[in-house]
Amino acid sequence: MAIQQELSEQEIGRRQSMQALRDMGIEPYPAAEYPVTGYSVEIKENFDDNLTPPREVSVAGRIMSRRIMGKASFVELQDSEGRIQVYISRDDLCPGENKDMYNVVFKKLLDIGDFIGVKGYVFRTQKGEISVHASELTVLGKSLRPLPIVKMKDGKAYDAFTDPEQRYRRRYVDLVVNPGVKEIFLKRTRMFNSMRDFFNAHGYVEVDTPILQSIPGGASARPFITHHNSLDIDLYMRIADELYLKRLIVGGFEGVYEFSRNFRNEGMDRTHNPEFTAMEIYVAYKDYNWMMDFTERMLEKIAIDVNGSTEVQVGDNVINFKAPYPRVTMTQAILDATGFDITGKTEEELRAFCKANGIEVEDSMGKGKLIDEIFGEKCEGNFIQPTFIIDYPIEMSPLTKRHRHNPELTERFELMVNGKELANAYSELNDPIDQYERFVEQMKLSDKGDDEAMIIDHDFIRALEYGMPPTSGLGVGMDRLAMLLTGQTTIQEVLLFPQMRPEKKQTKAEGDEAAAGDENPAQV
Repeated sequence: MAIQQELSEQEIGRRQSMQALRDMGIEPYPAAEYPVTGYSVEIKENFDDNLTPPREVSVAGRIMSRRIMGKASFVELQDSEGRIQVYISRDDLCPGENKDMYNVVFKKLLDIGDFIGVKGYVFRTQKGEISVHASELTVLGKSLRPLPIVKMKDGKAYDAFTDPEQRYRRRYVDLVVNPGVKEIFLKRTRMFNSMRDFFNAHGYVEVDTPILQSIPGGASARPFITHHNSLDIDLYMRIADELYLKRLIVGGFEGVYEFSRNFRNEGMDRTHNPEFTAMEIYVAYKDYNWMMDFTERMLEKIAIDVNGSTEVQVGDNVINFKAPYPRVTMTQAILDATGFDITGKTEEELRAFCKANGIEVEDSMGKGKLIDEIFGEKCEGNFIQPTFIIDYPIEMSPLTKRHRHNPELTERFELMVNGKELANAYSELNDPIDQYERFVEQMKLSDKGDDEAMIIDHDFIRALEYGMPPTSGLGVGMDRLAMLLTGQTTIQEVLLFPQMRPEKKQTKAEGDEAAAGDENPAQV
């Protein structure tokens, strides 16, 4: 439900202007198509001073500023590409005796934020700015709320829309008034397209798997629960699509991938959102060594496609995605950072180390989670440049094939970049008996109170019993990759609509304060 609040004087005035337009027979929200023939950036790039006659164009967009000077005015029009200046002359716009379109509609009833269409020709002003000389103006959409356009007074900026909470909550305003925000999401789209092209060029198939699942499998995470009324059963929002994709490898696909929306009922911070996008790919007859080579080639290509370079600035760090990447075992990483060798250590010894070193742990944690806590607390932040952490202890990896040379380890890697996990991959476990025993061990953790432990998926075990070839799988956190490639340090900056706390209802006193003088929507 929309939050109701008293209207400011500006909002009342805009509604009055909307009605005045209708009284003049001008619909402020017309239904007819408007024929756009040119866009701001393209018009400027292709301008030719010597073109005779000048180019005729039809442009449309939002009024972002205007300078009214008697019989002539300048408008800055923002379209989907950028901004362009429009010159509006009363005599050209309203030939003859009818001056209403300029003196009444344009000067009195239109506001910053309104959508208009302009037909005219392209020219260069005396100051050298490429502009559109208007011969016709059409009202396309009335804005009933003032935009928070930055205003300067005595060297101080007012009405800047910079409060992060309000920016994320009102992304539609953020995209309009803050330069550069839209480019983040255009780069995000290029990132997806580049990865998809890479997979398709290898002949792998994009698929869709269920979001509503009877068992939350494929990862260790707390799920969201919903209820299906018709079947009268509880279902879980997908925490991962791994087990379904591996079923497709059983079914005969050699390579499948999916960009999936996943849901995990966990905390929110700078790198976590309860709803997020992951990519998972599974390729038959491959192992984790092949997948490391594949991953670094893929990321190098994506970085170039998105930014034109393998290097990107993220905070104080310059990250270089140029392949190859170093490979460090989990055991060695912990030993280098702490001097503690986890090899052969019991659960009690690991727990004692954690407590002695200020690492918070819970009684429900088994060996796998204790080792994960040690690595996360003492090691993870050390890996700024892309680095593969390989050969995880078996307790940490219930879906991973045992290491071919050490049965206490698994053939797994995580890719660390800028101090955070970006990707996770295995030589997939395809032994159904071993897999079942691993699930049983997970259930023991659940009995101890670990609400993120995996549940036995008996149908997945049945699928493995039909036979799955040697397979390697990879999962990539697409939101974190977008953060890296756009130089952002919080996940909310790369999500169009991140999860937010409910917006509190505004009190009348707060409304009066926000409406005083020029309204600042960032305070609403």
